[in-house]
Amino acid sequence: MNKNEENIILTEDLKKNYKDNGIEVEAVRGIDLSIKPGEFSAIVGPSGSGKTTFLNVISGLDSATAGKVWLKGKLLSAMKGKELSDFRRDHIGFIFQAYNLIPVLTVEENVEYIMLLQGVSKEERRRRVMEVLQEVDLAEYVDRMPPKLSGGQQQRVAIARAMVSRPSLILADEPTANLDSKTGAGLLDMMRELNKKTGMTFLFSTHDEMVMERARRVISLKDGVINSDEIKK
Repeated sequence: MNKNEENIILTEDLKKNYKDNGIEVEAVRGIDLSIKPGEFSAIVGPSGSGKTTFLNVISGLDSATAGKVWLKGKLLSAMKGKELSDFRRDHIGFIFQAYNLIPVLTVEENVEYIMLLQGVSKEERRRRVMEVLQEVDLAEYVDRMPPKLSGGQQQRVAIARAMVSRPSLILADEPTANLDSKTGAGLLDMMRELNKKTGMTFLFSTHDEMVMERARRVISLKDGVINSDEIKK
């Protein structure tokens, strides 16, 4: 097994520039990073440090200006169009701060949506949805519409949706930003337990102290480069 395959994520001199009002911004300025299977890690830093841009590039939502990203041993820049979107769909679960649920679909329909795209059978979809909703303590809300749920409940649906297709990696961009501290802490503890139980890899982008406290590895970015990388004992 080569180094690209033993990591969930591997980046090599990764750079991302973009234009803001005609001015070239170097958001990510040469990052070398490896994330191993089963990690529960956080990329931290103030606004403008490059953490969300970095997350977008390593997930294939945005393309790198220079450097390389491997996800599960596959070079992302070698994939285009449907091949890239299918690979992302099958290997990455996303959790966003705004939840991004479809308001006209029930909890069950939101959670099963990715599996529908993957062609999973109706019976298997139902079984997996109920299993994951039990994990996030929402089984009784299976027929509820998202607008009828609290913020914390909606984020739990988003977590269930991210996990149900059993991706290799869960990427969570500021997942506690719209939640009160008690709800956010409860959700983080739940995700940490799910990480232990399933071995699924979690990578957060955050400036929330609660996430940093619970992460087993904290990677700090400053001005688009890694400032520190701490693995807790």
